Amino acid sequence: MSLPAVLSRLDASHENTLARLKAWLAIPSISTDPAYRAEVRRAGAHLVADLTTMGFEASLRETPGHPVVVGHRRRPGKPHILFYGHYDVQPVDPLELWEQPPFEPVVKEVSPGGPAICARGASDDKGQIMTFLEACRAIIAETGDLPVSLSVMIEGEEENGSINLPEFLEKNAAEFKADICLVCDTGMWDRGRPQITSSLRGLLYEEIIVRAANRDLHSGHFGGTAQNPLHILARIIAAMHDAEGRVAVPHFYEGVHETGDNRKASWEALGLTEADFLGTVGLKFAAGERGRTLIEKIQARPTCDCNGIWGGYTEAGTKTVIAAQARAKISFRLVHDQDPKAIQKNFREYVAGMIPPDCSVEFIGYKGSRAVQVSEDSPDMRLAVQALRDEWGTEPVVLGHGGSIPVVGDFKRLLGLDALLIGWSLDDDRIHSPNEKYDLENFYRGQKSWARILLALANR
Repeated sequence: MSLPAVLSRLDASHENTLARLKAWLAIPSISTDPAYRAEVRRAGAHLVADLTTMGFEASLRETPGHPVVVGHRRRPGKPHILFYGHYDVQPVDPLELWEQPPFEPVVKEVSPGGPAICARGASDDKGQIMTFLEACRAIIAETGDLPVSLSVMIEGEEENGSINLPEFLEKNAAEFKADICLVCDTGMWDRGRPQITSSLRGLLYEEIIVRAANRDLHSGHFGGTAQNPLHILARIIAAMHDAEGRVAVPHFYEGVHETGDNRKASWEALGLTEADFLGTVGLKFAAGERGRTLIEKIQARPTCDCNGIWGGYTEAGTKTVIAAQARAKISFRLVHDQDPKAIQKNFREYVAGMIPPDCSVEFIGYKGSRAVQVSEDSPDMRLAVQALRDEWGTEPVVLGHGGSIPVVGDFKRLLGLDALLIGWSLDDDRIHSPNEKYDLENFYRGQKSWARILLALANR
């Protein structure tokens, strides 16, 4: 393959690649809201049509939820690569904080990065997917084929927990047998320096419902005598951490390993400060476990967070009630060998032990996942590092990511596949927030980076 010719074609195609991205971003594929079910399907069908024009055997594959987009462009005898991404997006609320309609993509100057495309899904994950597909499009147009055998799996439920993907993978494991998986749903180390993600934290997500009286009560008549579920839930949440910032659930740290001094020194050499990391969100000082460095907390320590709490009267004005029930959503990010099933059991027992005799608690569990680790010394990792070094002119950072992508663990468990997690988003892309954006430099250079990586992997 003539790499210079492919890179030149990509440079000359900016207007067309941006137009294709805008057309896809305009489809409001919000997977968590049933009102958008038809739009999620339309976004998947849009991608199927695009893959078909590139010579893929592409289709929408049904699941009990939203469909999976599957495409194959086979080259027997060549390394087989599976590419994964997701075409669904987060809800857009609060809508009033958007500077433009979230599904009417626009390009504008965004400080300090320059031109960026702004829309829901621009960075998470439609723009990321398009960097890979545009690299494939340019290679096919320039050379007539890809240098590898490629399967594409783009799901429509990642933002809803990928609840149906494990079953889909298990049923179709033979179809997706491959040599390696590529995932484009992560980010850069900073502007101008790429990163390959070598680990992901696992995830456990729980919802708690505390119930007391059989109806909302007048706080003048019953205040001080009837149990208040909001007070109970507040005490439970406060008890999730001890005074040192450690998670207080019994046996929570079983399976958590201490990081070696050499590894810690290499992290510290990256120079990431609390002000740098938290400054973009208006904060200065890190929370969490005392005595742990910032990057150690992100890389190698588990967490517990309350993601939402509600109950009683929350509208404007006053209504003096004692709520009959209160709810909270709790997430745990897991590391190393922590077992989400064991933590779920211990968490529920811990919470149940704080419920007064007059009250009850209900738990709603969601899909959990273990942490994932990719070998930093694998041949594929070394090939990808060199490809990124060539494109960006700097040494890529190989580092873990604090987030969770449960499907990566499913690929390993069900398909035996290791994954290279490479993406071009930035910390200031406002993912999951109003005014999401994607720097155009990263969009265009991401395409060239994938072209280099595909050529490198063809010689694995």
